[in-house]
Amino acid sequence: MSSPHLTARGLVQTYELGAENLEILRGIDLDIARGEVLFLRGASGAGKSTLLYILAALEHPRAGSVEFEGEQLLKLGRDRLATLRNRRMGFIFQSYHLLPELTALENVLLPSMLGGSRREERARSLLDRVGLSGRLDHLPSQLSGGEQQRVAIARALANDPGILFADEPTGNLDATTGAGIIELLLGLAREDGRTMIAVTHDAALAALGDRQLFLCKGLLQNP
Repeated sequence: MSSPHLTARGLVQTYELGAENLEILRGIDLDIARGEVLFLRGASGAGKSTLLYILAALEHPRAGSVEFEGEQLLKLGRDRLATLRNRRMGFIFQSYHLLPELTALENVLLPSMLGGSRREERARSLLDRVGLSGRLDHLPSQLSGGEQQRVAIARALANDPGILFADEPTGNLDATTGAGIIELLLGLAREDGRTMIAVTHDAALAALGDRQLFLCKGLLQNP
């Protein structure tokens, strides 16, 4: 049996809220298989996004470890971590985080340019895959919310990452558009055999993944 693509052990996260010490994660253990699509669910404020950010090494926990492709993420130096995120990870957020002064094509080109190359052919191909081949030169302000999220998805795939992290990718969209975005994400992940970890509050959308886990009182449970 192949080793997990990403492994977390003993993740603990607490925040100080005035005099109170708020425990968000209480010792999370998690193994995610290569190519698996995992949805994280839970009530608002349960810590879903916190867990996702720790798994992606965007946030450090009070305790615990995260191993990705043989490397201990939380022990890596800043430069190595930045390189790993750029080359092997893709990120999609509820707020699309597109640069407003750049066109759709230029936004998708950013990760490859930051990595030292300009993969324009791939950027154009990705925008075609997400249905935006006719919107390459449009600014974010000229695109609908669903179109902006499609650009964000294409950007996340620009460097062909092994894993995608998505935080409420449909949170700013209406139900119909959101369902289309999830369908697109799932299709792209499975077509390329890509691992995906996504946070959602929507049980119906989460049921489309390979597995879903529910975060409650700082622990992961089967729904």
